[in-house]
Amino acid sequence: MSPNPKNFVRKILLSLLIIFFVFSLSLFFYLRPYYNLVKKITGVSPLQFIKTSGGFKQTEGLVNFLLLGVAGANNEGANLTDSIMVASFDLKNNSLYLVSVPRDIWSKNLQDKVNSAYYYGEKRKKGDGFILSKTEIGDIVGLPIHYAILINFDQFSKLIDFLDGIEVIVENSFDDFKYPIAGKENDLCSGDKEFKCRYQHISFKKGPTHMDGVMALKFVRSRNAKGEEGTDFARGRREQKIIMAISDKILSRFKKFEFEASELEELYLLIDTLVKRDIENKEIVYLAKTFFSQKIIIKNITLSKDFFIVPNYQDYRGKYVLIPKDNDFKTIQNYIKQKIRVDN
Repeated sequence: MSPNPKNFVRKILLSLLIIFFVFSLSLFFYLRPYYNLVKKITGVSPLQFIKTSGGFKQTEGLVNFLLLGVAGANNEGANLTDSIMVASFDLKNNSLYLVSVPRDIWSKNLQDKVNSAYYYGEKRKKGDGFILSKTEIGDIVGLPIHYAILINFDQFSKLIDFLDGIEVIVENSFDDFKYPIAGKENDLCSGDKEFKCRYQHISFKKGPTHMDGVMALKFVRSRNAKGEEGTDFARGRREQKIIMAISDKILSRFKKFEFEASELEELYLLIDTLVKRDIENKEIVYLAKTFFSQKIIIKNITLSKDFFIVPNYQDYRGKYVLIPKDNDFKTIQNYIKQKIRVDN
């Protein structure tokens, strides 16, 4: 006797319903920790983020961040920004443009190097470091700066170690025989006039390199190599490489669902300790939602030494500084805008 077609269909539908229910229940229990984590950090339900378009500052489809790096409280010049970079998110084509700004650029307003903007702002009033830095750097690159992030290099290496290291392609081999040893800044070196005991020799070979936190920090901060790699411009390019490598590692693990909820919370807390920022968690999540659905294209915009001249030290309080060839940054601003407009 052949089975009743209606009963057969009912069984199939019931089986599919059970499978769907079990799958949904499993997915709920799997995703619940992540759901709760997002709600805990941002104070808003993830469903609200999905349903609504978030609020974050932007100008003509660009969201511009100022990334500042300081050496940390235990180092000389703790509030001088050792690294300066502008990250511009293009909402139209899902691109991220990175512009390294040489720290030795002379500021007419400050009558000092631009890397002192954060220091002078904080000296004027706590919290003004970001305000003054965004104004000064914005005037150089010709872009309105919406948000600022300050990275503490003392903690920087911990993030890379948490990610089990990063992969970086070293463009050029170089040696630095005067890389400072932490804690020996004032060592008299038993009367050695060259103070050799204060320094160590570090070396990097051309090609793909796996870096832990300590190695990456040396790669970024080295400034006494011979030739091009000893310049601020080379340091800027190395900084871009490290930021791209960290970004690639985090995004890759996100997309492969390699982070447990507990790891994500640990990652968030770690990042929160090594950065100071003026962007809220809600804005970050809304911005991340905009980009996470597509592949982010990261592009470097390099400000080469051809844009600058090195004036007489005596005219600038005895300091090594850079001033723009056109003396008002218009050439640099047009160059950056042209690079971004080509893609729009």
